[in-house]
Amino acid sequence: MLPTIPDPADYDISLDTGFVSEALPLTRLPDPYYDAWEAAAANLQFLVMTRQIRSVIDSPSFPVLSISRLRSVAERRRAYSILGFVAHSYIWAGPSASEELPEAIARPLVELSEILEVPPLATYAGLCLWNHRPLFADQADPKFLDLSNLATLHTFTGSIDESWFYLVSTAIEIRGAACLQYLLDATHACRADASHDVVVALQLLAESIDSLIPILSRLPEQCDPHTFYYRIRPFLAGSENMADAGLPRGIKYGSEGGYRQYAGGSNAQSSLIQALDIGLGVHHRPTSSSSPPSSRTETQLSSAGPTNNFIYEMRRYMPGPHRRFLEQLDLCANIREYVREHKSSNSALTLAYDACLAMLRSFRDKHIQIVSRYIILQAKKPTSTPPAPVHTPESPGLFTTKRDGLATVVVNDKKNARGTGGTALLPFLKQARDETGEPAAGSWAARLLRDDALVTKRKMRDAMGLGERHQDQDKVVGLAGKWNVDDDYGGICHW
Repeated sequence: MLPTIPDPADYDISLDTGFVSEALPLTRLPDPYYDAWEAAAANLQFLVMTRQIRSVIDSPSFPVLSISRLRSVAERRRAYSILGFVAHSYIWAGPSASEELPEAIARPLVELSEILEVPPLATYAGLCLWNHRPLFADQADPKFLDLSNLATLHTFTGSIDESWFYLVSTAIEIRGAACLQYLLDATHACRADASHDVVVALQLLAESIDSLIPILSRLPEQCDPHTFYYRIRPFLAGSENMADAGLPRGIKYGSEGGYRQYAGGSNAQSSLIQALDIGLGVHHRPTSSSSPPSSRTETQLSSAGPTNNFIYEMRRYMPGPHRRFLEQLDLCANIREYVREHKSSNSALTLAYDACLAMLRSFRDKHIQIVSRYIILQAKKPTSTPPAPVHTPESPGLFTTKRDGLATVVVNDKKNARGTGGTALLPFLKQARDETGEPAAGSWAARLLRDDALVTKRKMRDAMGLGERHQDQDKVVGLAGKWNVDDDYGGICHW
């Protein structure tokens, strides 16, 4: 009996909006019982700015509320999202990091995380999947939800930069719904041995992956790298490997809870890219593994499974239904095997499959360029005059320590630089990008996928007759160019 190909509807996934729910997130909890939570979320930026977030939450008047009156999934998601924002603000918006979350935040956050099957912190789901609204109320239909019609519900800083940072990911997730549709169509067609249908689905999948790149390329339009690195990124930090930031044991959830350690908000917690990897048969080795693909047989490659511990670990941070979708997809993924079996007799099939890999590799290459600009180059800047943290000029804040009365950014120390995701950034990203091309079925594509990613993309588009639709976004110019950077920095935003 072959494993069942997953139906997205069974896993809270929409073929119109992808891993973003078709039902819009609530803008407020309807029960007045939760007004204290709503008030904290509504005034969050000002409480952070004036350094009053801890005193407000610690006040005897701030209640410890039960989650029993949250009646729907939508209400629980909203509560989880706003409590995540409040929790991270409490931890990081002070003269030093707080090792303990008070009971009023910790207890309901932990209880909600167990129901929603996500960790109790500000995850990608709480920041990007459940934290948006349409800009125009009369255009709430999924087909209108793109960057021209999206706004965030909450941010830490109240800045356009922070909203745009989340919304770019939200827009990619929504556009990625088409990728899921064509990926599953190709999987079904492989099982039915309908080679023509497989080719068509893979061609459409390649175009759909390609359409994600211009959205990612728009991040610099409204999100300044300097602002992101120094004022937004600190609030996204987790509690794992954060001893240098003042959390050697992690976070204690409530007075009676134990210490817990979690990775911070990271785009590696997106299910979309992992679904594409799984469906196309892209396997990722542990970071810095030197085993070349040529040293392993195709059988070994196909059965490698989720060997990259970091990528596999990030599934813990995805909503439970999405995680189970990936697990089921992993059981029935057959595209790579089908292409290998038919590559000698069907050149169109080989080309279509390799085009999907080329577009996915190009997406990862674009992400590396953005990470280099937003994290690596910012970390390389002189440490003598860092900007003031978002809360007060005299407070050191996250990634800083006071030294002779001056704020010194610890993350600029190459030996200590770690990202909120808890892993070295560039080695991971570059390896994941390079591994994306390893399954290439054609010898020409295999050579091509070792070339410059932008050249690869253009050649594959030419071969498929797709033209240069996104040529402007693909030019390697200016600050978005390719940078010569060291490989031992940490960071967030892992794809």
